[in-house]
Amino acid sequence: MPDAPRSEVQKRLTMQDVARAAGVSPMTVSNCFRYPDRVQEKTRNAVLKMASEMGYVPNLSAGLLAAGSSQVIGAVLPSMRNSSFYNYTVGLRRAAAERGYQLITMIAETPEEELAAVQSLLGLRVAGLALVAGPHMPELRRLLDRADTPVVESWGGEQAIGRGVGYDVGAASRQLTRHLIAQGRRRIGFVEVSGGGGQRYSMRLPAFRQEMFAAGLADDLVLTVRAADGFGAGARIVDEFLARDARLDAILCPTDVVAVGAVFECNRRGLEVPEEVAVAGWGDYDIGRQLYPTLTTIVPYADEIGTGAITVLLDPKLRAVAAPLRTRFALEIRQSA
Repeated sequence: MPDAPRSEVQKRLTMQDVARAAGVSPMTVSNCFRYPDRVQEKTRNAVLKMASEMGYVPNLSAGLLAAGSSQVIGAVLPSMRNSSFYNYTVGLRRAAAERGYQLITMIAETPEEELAAVQSLLGLRVAGLALVAGPHMPELRRLLDRADTPVVESWGGEQAIGRGVGYDVGAASRQLTRHLIAQGRRRIGFVEVSGGGGQRYSMRLPAFRQEMFAAGLADDLVLTVRAADGFGAGARIVDEFLARDARLDAILCPTDVVAVGAVFECNRRGLEVPEEVAVAGWGDYDIGRQLYPTLTTIVPYADEIGTGAITVLLDPKLRAVAAPLRTRFALEIRQSA
């Protein structure tokens, strides 16, 4: 006779089963999973070890719906291709874990996908939502205004949904532009990203133009692209800038990946970097440190943005502050500019 299906010979384990095996109350088992700080470490470790050995997984959904809250933070990201988002997620996860929370991340590459992701996370009764600044569906803000769920907008500013958390992108752009000007660069090409990214990109061009104007330099070498990733984008950018002005002597790229592509194209053309054309990136990706010449870039400390987002989400006093929570950035001067 064939073996009976597993579901017929083994009933679903319950909290009571674990409690009896560990010699504690069902409430203690519940607290070990939902409120671990309420249980003494020795008892908590013993209960969790017993639960693991028995193969018990808690069903928290009913409790979450009844309580209206959870020990889970929801985060919606526009991409994971950008290493800044990876570091941001590291900061989110680490800060959440330190406070006894779990992190759920969802990828939404369009405003429509973001709205759907937020609706799903609200349905899970998450304790807070971390969004990334960018174009949002109008319905999103209305939905969150009605929901009783704390929200932060990372890389957000004064008009953020909830409270904005992030570094001063405009100040970073000004500092990088001033550095290029101080190096004697006069025909600087600026790459603007349209169609997404919110303040991560939109605050850079006005700051660039302010510094160029202050230095008495023309700011007409601006190239608008819709995508800010891919080595091939760097090659196309160099081609177009040189077609506009052969005197081009610097390029300010939107990401390190694009900047690396621009360096590759300069090498292919026999243009010395930085002697003939300086190239600056943004994001402090690992490839920029391994490239020769090493890449001058803006370091955004994205992990600190993640940590700050969790800190704000879980502190009502910090959420009540209108001004954005500013994190650090740094200009990392290397060999390329």
